[in-house]
Amino acid sequence: MAQEDTSGKLVWFFAGAAIGASIALLYAPKSGEETRRLLKEKALEGKDVLAESSRDILDKSRDLYEKGKGLADDAAEMFERGRKLAQG
Repeated sequence: MAQEDTSGKLVWFFAGAAIGASIALLYAPKSGEETRRLLKEKALEGKDVLAESSRDILDKSRDLYEKGKGLADDAAEMFERGRKLAQG
């Protein structure tokens, strides 16, 4: 669970950084064309970071699912063995 919290915080950090950078660029003393170009670049960078973070979260979720499924299968097998032992 701590990994999920860290991933979520990282995504929000980069989203906030991108928004802050965009606002800072709007107030920067540059031409409109330069500002638009920088905003486009930063937006693409932010999109890439979010996509990568999403893939990481998806991979971790799949790993957790597989581990949970394995534990459930093991528990079901032990339950069945215990039931057979109890029945004699």
